[in-house]
Amino acid sequence: MTRTAPRRTVLISGAGIAGCALAFWLNRHGYEVTVVERAGTLRSGGYPIDVRGTALDVVERMGILPQLRDAHVDLRRITFLDGDGEEVTSLHPHAVTGGVTGRDLEIRRGDLTDALYMAVRDDVEFLFDDSIDTLGQSGHGVDVTFHGGGSRRFDLVFGADGMHSRTRETLFGPEERFHRHLGYCFAVFTMPNTLGLSHETVMWNAPGRAAAVYAVGADEEVHAFLNFAQPDPPRGIFGDRDAQRALLADVFADAGWEVPGILGALRDADDVFFDAVGQIRMPRWTSGRVALLGDAAYAPSFLTGQGTSLALVGAYMLAGSLADRDHAEGFAAYEHATRDFVTLNQDLVGEGGATLFPTTAQALEQRNARLRGLGRMPAPRPRPAHSALALPSFGGR
Repeated sequence: MTRTAPRRTVLISGAGIAGCALAFWLNRHGYEVTVVERAGTLRSGGYPIDVRGTALDVVERMGILPQLRDAHVDLRRITFLDGDGEEVTSLHPHAVTGGVTGRDLEIRRGDLTDALYMAVRDDVEFLFDDSIDTLGQSGHGVDVTFHGGGSRRFDLVFGADGMHSRTRETLFGPEERFHRHLGYCFAVFTMPNTLGLSHETVMWNAPGRAAAVYAVGADEEVHAFLNFAQPDPPRGIFGDRDAQRALLADVFADAGWEVPGILGALRDADDVFFDAVGQIRMPRWTSGRVALLGDAAYAPSFLTGQGTSLALVGAYMLAGSLADRDHAEGFAAYEHATRDFVTLNQDLVGEGGATLFPTTAQALEQRNARLRGLGRMPAPRPRPAHSALALPSFGGR
């Protein structure tokens, strides 16, 4: 009689893009996977995100690329306005992002999360409305107690719980050690499509301030975006929605164009997300039997447009590195094979990402001149960082 070795058990904290993608690949490689998610359900909707370069190869190998192509937003135009609301230029978005028409995807965040969840829900255990309370590592596993009660032991635990990761804080210490502030704060929320926009973005800029309205389609609602220069993150207001609204109202008090209407919508919005613009930079992403991925390990900031792609690629590389190795060797292989790709994409903020939001009148005029020039140039080439990692095959998969 042949005995089959029991499958190694793993817990993933976070049912977002990184967590669901990791669950998919770990299950493929023979692990018994549990995902715990603080929210009561998957987070649907959300602003559009990009999937580019190497990350497209990941979703193709998952078999969900056709589904994602059907959900492609197809943003057709981004119009830049000056402080008086006059048009600076109108461009195809790829001229700004370095995307490739017909190759890159732009989809609602919820559409991607739904596709990932549907691909694993029958093979993976999901625990919604719960979270990790404590982690205790021993030589043979990780003892986890849950906020909702109860405890379990897992062979490995993974933190895919976002930029403000509790898992990271528990193992590596306060976020301040790893957070690199990039000099801005932002807010996103939905509001009525009073401008009648369709498949386009309109962005108003003044020195140190930007306001944009993003229409995914010809929907009744659009995504509003407010961004402003902030040398030091205002940590005291991150948990205070009223204080956030008050700060935004003060910063944009004298702004022109449609900004007063955006601020009015902000007062009524119930889905405001406010945060500092920053990155997570860590010297290592693993500790014992616990590993981090996605924004918890290496958030690149929205200025790079690569957060989703790094999450997808990181999940593939982490699971594959563990396919035929013990955890110590697998974690080392994950860091060795993935770090250069991550760093290259994080460094995109130094190649013009932040210059979309100049802080002085002179820098803003220089940016506007560059944008006008983009409209007269040939179609842009894809940015090498997006495809800098060629996906290996792991365990025959």
